Amino acid sequence: MARLVECVPNFSEGRRAEVIEAILAEIKSVKGVMLLDREMDKDHNRAVITLVGGPQETKNAAFKAIAKASQLIDMDQHKGEHPRMGATDVVPFVPISGVTIDDCINLAKELGKEVGEKLGIPVYLYEAAAARPDRVNLAEVRKGEYEGLKKEIETNPERKPDFGPSKLSKAGATAIGARMPLIAFNVYLGTRDVSIARKIAKGIRFSTGGFRYVKALGFEIKERGLVQVSMNLVNYKESPIFRVFEVIKKEAERYSVPVISSEIVGLTPMEALLDVSDFYLKLENFKKDQILEDKLMTFSEKQKSGLSDFMDEVSAGTPVPGGGSVAASSGAMGASLVSMVCRLTIGKKKYQEFEEELKKVLDESEKLRRELKELIIKDGESFLKVLDSFKLSQNTPEEQNRRLVAIQEAYKEAALVPFKTMEKSLEVLKLSRVAVEKGNVNTVSDAGASALMAKSALEGALMNVKINLKSIEDHQFVAGLREKTESILLEANKLKEEINGLLQEKL
Repeated sequence: MARLVECVPNFSEGRRAEVIEAILAEIKSVKGVMLLDREMDKDHNRAVITLVGGPQETKNAAFKAIAKASQLIDMDQHKGEHPRMGATDVVPFVPISGVTIDDCINLAKELGKEVGEKLGIPVYLYEAAAARPDRVNLAEVRKGEYEGLKKEIETNPERKPDFGPSKLSKAGATAIGARMPLIAFNVYLGTRDVSIARKIAKGIRFSTGGFRYVKALGFEIKERGLVQVSMNLVNYKESPIFRVFEVIKKEAERYSVPVISSEIVGLTPMEALLDVSDFYLKLENFKKDQILEDKLMTFSEKQKSGLSDFMDEVSAGTPVPGGGSVAASSGAMGASLVSMVCRLTIGKKKYQEFEEELKKVLDESEKLRRELKELIIKDGESFLKVLDSFKLSQNTPEEQNRRLVAIQEAYKEAALVPFKTMEKSLEVLKLSRVAVEKGNVNTVSDAGASALMAKSALEGALMNVKINLKSIEDHQFVAGLREKTESILLEANKLKEEINGLLQEKL
């Protein structure tokens, strides 16, 4: 599993796009870090950036962004609706995969020390990284905002930062911390009376008696002629979006004010939106694995898990994946080598006469590679169906009959899947012959290897066909499939002899 950390720095600039672009350029300059999202808000005069990467790479990108922001944002000139105390106001680290909240706490401390010492910016640790109980809550850390902190930091011991000097420059101070995923959720109300938004915010935030994991403020959005209840949901499982939204609607009704719309700023976990769908649609027994995109992402991750993981699974001592899956993987590797040879030949003047033919070969080899990769999984699935069929109940004659039928059908499928691998591998072998004969002479050994992989895949799959045919009682089915496999093997042997002859000439 890749070690990934999310970082969501907030910058006190939401009106000058060129400033945020300069900060983003610093983030993008760090290899191993991906920019996921950015949001700019003119009324709040604030930008929220989301990036993800390896722990150290993400920390380095955050440092470069903080350094650039300190050069371009003057807090003496900054005005905006959102509370703030620094050019880079907050920098939370969030565990995504392969890391823990403790890892993120350590990153926060490392970055805080670096920012304090190298940039001379006061740093306060907050949330899970807080060094003091009274600094867990960001609102307490940011109390008085930039102007208030500027007056107190040099004289009040309680405002002494965790890192850096007890003095503010134009870059202000920065809060750096670690937390679980947070949802920035805003609800717009159809009124200009900001006091209503503030009353509702007071009713739902934890610090004044509301939801345990909700932080909320009320703002006037002058450009739209509306007011906004602006929230951070710091634990969407315990204080879900729909529950908070319903209370806001009820509270707004008390003041005869309509809810106009809502918005999510930045990224949000899919599970949080699934909870909303489940609540409003009144779904029964809905599960996350019913989400198509989630299934595809899971499949994609399995495909990307790498050859090493596949070999580990094969060697694990479990029946799946077995010889049929390995045969399909060999065929897929053979197709991959054909694709490689084609790509190293197409476009070269010396082989121009074969270019159109090799383009078609490339298309076919890529199609076969995808199909054989699917057969890796299907082979294991077909064998598991055989095992499952033997577990069926047989308490009555009817159940016994159904069980026998299911076993026979499962064995047939378990024979047909490797037969398909044989068919696809034969097609790969045909393409290998073209690659050997007409491909770049510098890749002839690769083309030869593709033929070996395809032939091995075909013979390995044949063994799996035969072992399943032994258990099938439908003699017509068995005879028909045996005849087809013999025909495929005969053609494959002939092709391999031709390829060996070509290889002897070229090697």
